[in-house]
Amino acid sequence: MTDVKHKGLYAALAAAQGEMGRALKDATNPHFKMKYADLASVCDACMPSLSKHGIAVLQPAFDDDTGRYVKTIFVHGDSGESAECRVPLIVAKNDMQGYGSAVTYARRYGLMGMAGIAPDDDDGNAAIKSPPVVDQRKQEPQPQRKPQVSGDAIAQAVEYLAGAEDIAHLQRLWGNIPADIKAVPDVIAAKDKRKAELTQPKPADLGGDNIPY
Repeated sequence: MTDVKHKGLYAALAAAQGEMGRALKDATNPHFKMKYADLASVCDACMPSLSKHGIAVLQPAFDDDTGRYVKTIFVHGDSGESAECRVPLIVAKNDMQGYGSAVTYARRYGLMGMAGIAPDDDDGNAAIKSPPVVDQRKQEPQPQRKPQVSGDAIAQAVEYLAGAEDIAHLQRLWGNIPADIKAVPDVIAAKDKRKAELTQPKPADLGGDNIPY
C-alpha cells in the first residue's frame, strides 16, 4: 500500500497524471515506417505514478454476447472506487498471433485513454493515405440533376418582381431571389418584362382635357 493517501479514485488519478511522463516512441510500425509508443513505453510512462497514488490497473480480455474486448480497469485501493473502459478486439488473423496482437493493441489504447496519455497516433496514419487512383476514362459520366423549384416559388418570384417601382428597386429585388429560382425561364421573363416596362418613356403630359384649339 502506498504512503500517498487520497479520498477517492479521481483525486488519486489527478495527482498521478501530474507526475506521468511521456510515452517514448521507441517502436517502429513496419507498414508506415514510423516510430510509435508501444505498450511497454505506455506502461513505463504511467504505471509508476498510478502505483504511487494507490491505483491498480487490470486489463482482462472478455468474450460475451457483445463481442470480444479488453476491459481496462482502474481500482483505487484506499476507497475501493473504480473506473473502466472497453476496447473491442478486431483480430486480423484467426490464430493466436493475431489474437495476441489485437489484445496488445487494445491494452495499449485502453491504458492511454484511461491514464490520459496522448502520444502521436501511429495507426492514425492510415487515415492520411492517398485515395486510390481512379481511371476517369472508365467512368461513365453521371447526369447532372437540375434543382427542383416549386410552382409556388416561381409564382411568388414573378409577383415579387412585378412590384418593382423603378430600375434600382428591380435590381435589389432580383438580388434577393435565390439562384435556383433566378434560373427559371418564367422568372427571367418576368424580370425582363418589368425592366422593359420601367424603361419605356412616359407619355407627354398634354394637360388633360385642356387642349388648346
